[in-house]
Amino acid sequence: MVKGAAVTQESYLLHEDPFSGNCYKIRLTAALLGLPVERRFYDILKGETRTPEFLAQVNANGRIPVLEITTGEAKRFLPESNAACWYLADGSDLIPKDRFAQADMLRWMFFEQYNHEPNVATLRFWLSHIGEPNLSPEQQAMIPAKRANGDAALRLMDEHLARQDWFVGDSITLADIALYAYTHVAEAGGFALGDYPALSRWLDRVAQVSGYIPMA
Repeated sequence: MVKGAAVTQESYLLHEDPFSGNCYKIRLTAALLGLPVERRFYDILKGETRTPEFLAQVNANGRIPVLEITTGEAKRFLPESNAACWYLADGSDLIPKDRFAQADMLRWMFFEQYNHEPNVATLRFWLSHIGEPNLSPEQQAMIPAKRANGDAALRLMDEHLARQDWFVGDSITLADIALYAYTHVAEAGGFALGDYPALSRWLDRVAQVSGYIPMA
């Protein structure tokens, strides 16, 4: 397990879809820290995160994941995957102590949400969950651009990892967790991970970290 996680009296419930890499990030973070997390599943294709109850009680934005944090009688709800990962990891070795390294970690987490996830994750969802024949004409027209942009993100990651084992510093951080979630299943979106040897070696390193759990 990763060292340095604070002792807490909190309990955690993750509102999630098991297919989602954003949800997996939170579960992987918790697993590496040895924190138990209960799970509540939703099917976004059936609109289960758009019900009046969900919007009123869990997330008015109608999205998952949401980390429900219970302390005594108090319940708080934290949407956005990277924010929830940060909350769980605060005080642990998953967040560097050095100020610049912290900012560099956040840089990669922002990159994941802005450059990586909208392309790599979206194509995986479209092609392996919805199915290309079921996509709208507008979605089908976007596939080439999303593939090009996804490959550009993976290539940048591969070039960075050719110089060092982890995205920031010399051990796993939240930057690695954030980028691992959708990268390790990118082939389901038609991306060829074998084209990126340094990235592929990094995927193997992440899977060997003590406390690792698969996406399920």
